[in-house]
Amino acid sequence: MYSGKHPFLHDLHKNRTKWLMLVPAAVVVILMCYIPMAGIVLAFKEYNYHDGIFGSPWAGFENFKYFFKSGKAWLTTRNTVLYNLVFLCINTFLQITCAIMLSELAGKKFKRVTQSVMFLPYFISWVVVGAFIYNLFNYEFGAVNTFLKGIGAQPIDVYSNKRAWPVILVIVSAFKNVGYGTVMYLASIVNIDGEMYEAADLDGATMWQKIRYITLPCIRPTVVILFLLAIGTVLKGDFQMFWQVTGNNPMVLDVTDVIDTYVTRSLLTLQEFGMTSAAGLYQSGISFILVLIANHIVKKVEPDYALF
Repeated sequence: MYSGKHPFLHDLHKNRTKWLMLVPAAVVVILMCYIPMAGIVLAFKEYNYHDGIFGSPWAGFENFKYFFKSGKAWLTTRNTVLYNLVFLCINTFLQITCAIMLSELAGKKFKRVTQSVMFLPYFISWVVVGAFIYNLFNYEFGAVNTFLKGIGAQPIDVYSNKRAWPVILVIVSAFKNVGYGTVMYLASIVNIDGEMYEAADLDGATMWQKIRYITLPCIRPTVVILFLLAIGTVLKGDFQMFWQVTGNNPMVLDVTDVIDTYVTRSLLTLQEFGMTSAAGLYQSGISFILVLIANHIVKKVEPDYALF
């Protein structure tokens, strides 16, 4: 009974403390995410400083045509999608594997130390990671080439080798993100009812059988939800990683240039605000469609695991 009150108003009064705690986060989201969405109009305008965002003349879809005719649309889209799919698959596999391994460790202190060490790289700035990669692979004084010279081998010019960078970026992404994902999957594993494992022990199940028939099925909802959330970022490259680790090296742009780095470089050099806004809108639109498609597929297969 709500005593004639609207259900939302009743809940607002009943849980007013919780709603009040939500206000700062809601304000930040509105100010930083929703209000800036008005800038989407730049994608359809021929921007100039005198008239401003809303006063500049309309350009229709010319900015989109400019982006696709520049020759970089397909290249950057391909790189962005392929990198993110590889990151998603490899990082998810490593995160689940590490979480299961940590859950099987007996020593609590060793488990906590290992978990902390794995989680630490997530807090390291990409600037620091980029400097580390540079000092590792620099042609003249990098650690790798110094070692190769010391044993009489020829140094390797990694910064002009296009084939090396996909491997480097995959390894760096795993180094930075596996620990964070491991904690989330580990939390899901910890919440599994221990009686299931005890029953499996009584039945003589091996460790691998318990992992296959208990652990993996129980964490499947977490895997699906995190996968759906990650699908929305498939067309959004990790700007800091690609920009800082590669050093915006023009010699390897064919294999390291993603939509975010291309947009930033175009904005800094050409100052084509309309084209960069069009590229960003194209990126966000495709990401939104991918989330809808993935969620629809999951809803058909496992309705309980869908986001909405």
